[in-house]
Amino acid sequence: MSGSYESDEKARAARRLAAWRGAERTLAHRHGQATVGERMAQIAAAMGDTAEADIDLYGNGIVADLEERVAGLLGKEAAAFFPTGTMAQQVALRCWAGRTGNHTVALHPLAHPEQHERESLTTLAGLRTVQPTTAPRPFTAPEIEAMDEPFGTLMIELPLRDAGYLLPSWEELEEVCEAARARDAVVHFDGARLWECTEHFGRPLDEIAGLADTVYVSLYKTLGGISGAVLAGPETLIEEARAWRHRYGGQVFQQFPQAIAALAGLDRELPRLPEYVRHARVVARAIREGLDAAGVAWSRVYPEAPHTHQFQVWLPYDAEVLTQASVEQAEETKASLFGRWFPGAGAPGTAFTEVTVAAAGLDWSAEDIHAAVAEFVRRLP
Repeated sequence: MSGSYESDEKARAARRLAAWRGAERTLAHRHGQATVGERMAQIAAAMGDTAEADIDLYGNGIVADLEERVAGLLGKEAAAFFPTGTMAQQVALRCWAGRTGNHTVALHPLAHPEQHERESLTTLAGLRTVQPTTAPRPFTAPEIEAMDEPFGTLMIELPLRDAGYLLPSWEELEEVCEAARARDAVVHFDGARLWECTEHFGRPLDEIAGLADTVYVSLYKTLGGISGAVLAGPETLIEEARAWRHRYGGQVFQQFPQAIAALAGLDRELPRLPEYVRHARVVARAIREGLDAAGVAWSRVYPEAPHTHQFQVWLPYDAEVLTQASVEQAEETKASLFGRWFPGAGAPGTAFTEVTVAAAGLDWSAEDIHAAVAEFVRRLP
């Protein structure tokens, strides 16, 4: 029985991928749709001036160039490349625990380490976590002030992805950081998607990152790289982080393809992110209008005005039904509106999908989206 289900799921996954690859227009950007040949061609085309850079051996050469550039963008003294963000954040938090003498980390229950890392902070790093709030939104300064036990580090995920890519206001973020420091804690930003926050905050990257003692950024989630992350902060802490990176098995022999792709993303995608965020607001409004016009009994676009270029769409259907409609629309019209849908946790009978507006989405007008939403709804039972 298990084998039959796995076989069926493999076939469904292959059909989804074929449908989305075959679409001539795609609204929502999705990772993992390119073939190996296409991805290698993209990397080769992206080399540009880096073709003459020194190849890396255990983190020097082009990887060191990348570290220096990211440190400059974030206004930090130094930065270290890591193979994964999971490793980068474990290292950052355990380094701060050693320096503060407190192994307790305050973070949101929907933060990435709590939801997607298999208890890594406690199992590997020996840290303990506490939660300022359980509400599905960024926590506030009064909630930090009201915590009934000390903590050494406050970790803030910007944006809070699993709550709908939510961000606080600039003033709220300042107040939260001040509240943490008033309790003798340091501040670490999980900035996997920090790159896309400048439009919402109305501040440059270095000013945003300047509120935190250390910042982690992803090199693929927003920038379209292959993989990898960077941890930035004080030079002495980054030196310690490099030692822990080695202990964790992150001292990789060569990582120049990741560095090339990341540098290309900084050149190509980073300047366009404010435009993506602005158009995401147009897209979100058009989807909401389209669903209303199509007579869907209940729907939600969240947040209504996206804080970044990513947001959620919720509908009262089974996730497989909605995914099937997405696939059929891409197959039959060659226009892919939505990707895969997922069951709504804590909300039986609902499902949600995530929409990421990047370069391809800029070609979609509100009228295009209205028509595509009508086509999508027409395929629902």
